[in-house]
Amino acid sequence: VQLQAFGGGLVQAGGSLRVSCVASGRTFRNYVLGWFRQALGKEREFVAAISWNGGSTSYSDSVKGRFTISRDNPKNTMYLQMNSLKPEDTAVYYCAARLNGRVSPYIGGYDYWGQGTLVTVSS
Repeated sequence: VQLQAFGGGLVQAGGSLRVSCVASGRTFRNYVLGWFRQALGKEREFVAAISWNGGSTSYSDSVKGRFTISRDNPKNTMYLQMNSLKPEDTAVYYCAARLNGRVSPYIGGYDYWGQGTLVTVSS
């Protein structure tokens, strides 16, 4: 499966932004999907993940209550709605997919990665 993230941009602290990830190739609904991010000079970290039917989700503590992950299988698209953004949310956001299994926060558990989209939150 090929993944492409888009929708990043510049937003003020306290604002909202939605990034999307479009998949092509193999059957989208078979995949667990995740969002990760990497700030300049830091390691890539888990943000959120969602099961194949959206019935199970997981969030990092740093975004819980502010970000919402969702997916639209007929459209082969995953979303990350980000509210109450903070400057520390500034990073390149990557989408990832793993075939079957449960939602996972581990980078190594994902088989496919898209290129990232940059989100910048100004103070």
